[in-house]
Amino acid sequence: VQLQASGGGLVQAGGSLRLSCQASGSFFSINDMGWYRQAPGKQRELVARVTSGGKITTADSLKGRFTISRDNDKNAVNLQADSLEPEDTAVYYCNAYARRSYGSAWINYWGQGTQVTVSS
Repeated sequence: VQLQASGGGLVQAGGSLRLSCQASGSFFSINDMGWYRQAPGKQRELVARVTSGGKITTADSLKGRFTISRDNDKNAVNLQADSLEPEDTAVYYCNAYARRSYGSAWINYWGQGTQVTVSS
């Protein structure tokens, strides 16, 4: 499974960005898809994730500003980030929990990361 993320960049505080991620390659099914982020000197943390059935989990501190959506037909997940703050500066990683064939093990896959920089 390959995860191709796009949409990062430089934005001023208060601005918005939309991150997109699409899964490709050989796989049987994808369960959760989501976004994590890692700021310099900090651990990677959950931003939001969504199951194949549409159940959404968003980090409490980001609710109201970050919205995740998913297109199962396209094996894609998007993240709308609004009212961005300098503290949101991080590398954002797309994540998918997938298996390559029926009955095979579920594996956590990661995209290459996309940089989001919020200037004050």
